[in-house]
Amino acid sequence: MKITTLATTVAVLALGATSQAVTIANWTFETSVPITAGPHAAEAGVNAATSFASAMHSSTATVYSNPAGNGTSESFSSNNWSGGDYYQFAFSLTGYQSATITFDQAASSTGPKDFNLQVSTDGVNFTNVLSNYAVAQNGLDPLLAWNGVDYRPGYTIGATALGISTDNAATVVVRLTSNVQTAAAGTNRVDNVVVEADAVPEPATMAILGLGIAALARRKRS
Repeated sequence: MKITTLATTVAVLALGATSQAVTIANWTFETSVPITAGPHAAEAGVNAATSFASAMHSSTATVYSNPAGNGTSESFSSNNWSGGDYYQFAFSLTGYQSATITFDQAASSTGPKDFNLQVSTDGVNFTNVLSNYAVAQNGLDPLLAWNGVDYRPGYTIGATALGISTDNAATVVVRLTSNVQTAAAGTNRVDNVVVEADAVPEPATMAILGLGIAALARRKRS
């Protein structure tokens, strides 16, 4: 009976230490309409107020616009793409770990379709966490054209893990970086960007859990 009670206690502690993912930041671009390179604050998430989307293009002729999103009214779109141009999302993961990012992305027929998903904890040194991923062409069969009413899952990329280097990091910067030069009229758009993560367990909880597991192991051996 005592072993059963201890096992139950350990199970309860383990359940408490394993938190469900929470939304850190979510950009739908409905309230911070992206007609400039940004920064655009996230609309939702526990760190929404300090999470910002932006973009960088080497061409001074780039136009930023807000066409219909994937099941939403707005998206973040731009033209005149060159290799190395990017969309960027910056946020904090202090107190959080095991982060993932999910987003919708589409290209016009002449827009960039080959990207790297990159992550950094200092905004300078970036690592590819998803290399040479393919962006779907808007409306190309078998995909239907995305629009402001119907969500089309074929344009969704992720969830992609950001890696242990971002666990509990005060600053995390994610970039969707183009690998190719495109025609001036070519556009690419992004929407429904969601960063999720688990809360880092409290040290006291982990210590008690460790003691409970050790005690359970000793009882089973005796």
